[in-house]
Amino acid sequence: MEESKRIPNDLKDPIILKNDRGPNDLEETIDKLKKQIELLQFQCRKAGKALVDQEIKIASLIKDLDRASEERDNFQRVLGDGKDDTR
Repeated sequence: MEESKRIPNDLKDPIILKNDRGPNDLEETIDKLKKQIELLQFQCRKAGKALVDQEIKIASLIKDLDRASEERDNFQRVLGDGKDDTR
């Protein structure tokens, strides 16, 4: 038994979709799983790129923090904080 679906649209003739396969058809299941694999691979690549971008940003922030800490230490030495560092 063939099922047909009519999809309304703005075209002259309606689009008719035929479902020749049953719900337990292995080919249909395989197609769905392949699409799911493609989607998951895409999402993994996207997440991997986001992780790399975060690692780059973190490395940059660490360098900025080190630079700012060194500048603070230099200012404290120049201005003197009341402590004697020679002992």
